Amino acid sequence: MGFIESQITFITKYWQSYLSGAGVTILLSIIGVVLGSILGIVICLMRMSKSKLVRGISTAYVEIIRGTPMVVQLLIIYFGLKQIIPPNMELLRNSILLCSIAICINSSAYIAELIRGGIESVDKGQFEAGRCLGLSEKQTMRRIIFPQAFKNILPSLGNEFIALIKETAIVLTVGVTDLTYRANVIKGATFEVVRPLVYAAILYFIMTFTLSKVLGRVERSLAND
Repeated sequence: MGFIESQITFITKYWQSYLSGAGVTILLSIIGVVLGSILGIVICLMRMSKSKLVRGISTAYVEIIRGTPMVVQLLIIYFGLKQIIPPNMELLRNSILLCSIAICINSSAYIAELIRGGIESVDKGQFEAGRCLGLSEKQTMRRIIFPQAFKNILPSLGNEFIALIKETAIVLTVGVTDLTYRANVIKGATFEVVRPLVYAAILYFIMTFTLSKVLGRVERSLAND
């Protein structure tokens, strides 16, 4: 069998497995960015609070999360929650849910800093102008500061999404059937070491490259807004 015929046969046999794994990878990445952004906003506002206690708690959270490996956080949260949650509550013990929690927590610390940097990059005169228009502090933040900060942090937020697509491969360590896990299963079934991983790498590249191009178009449209 020739080289091309061999690749076609391989793809025909395993493409569904690869797509299934890619779907799990994308799902975990989307959950990580969306929920991580929501939690990140909360952490960011806590870091900008006037209360020293609130600032101290949020700062400690960010430093601890950013200062420890994501794989260690995943193992602690995954097996820690498995011990706490009763066996009869299968929905809460779902592996994808537990991994999503770990990814969300990790992502939130980085996104919180991105948002804080974006808010601080907005000219202070914008805040004063909002107050002069009779807006409250919350209204000024929501209607004036946040929209401008979002434009500033969008490239970095997009990079965080792209990074998560690659970093979610660590869920392999707890047996979640993402793209890397599927490639390893195929590797064991075919007794081939390189080819299953090469196709996984190609899919990762397609996902990240496509996302980077989409985000690039969004950034250009916002720049012209």
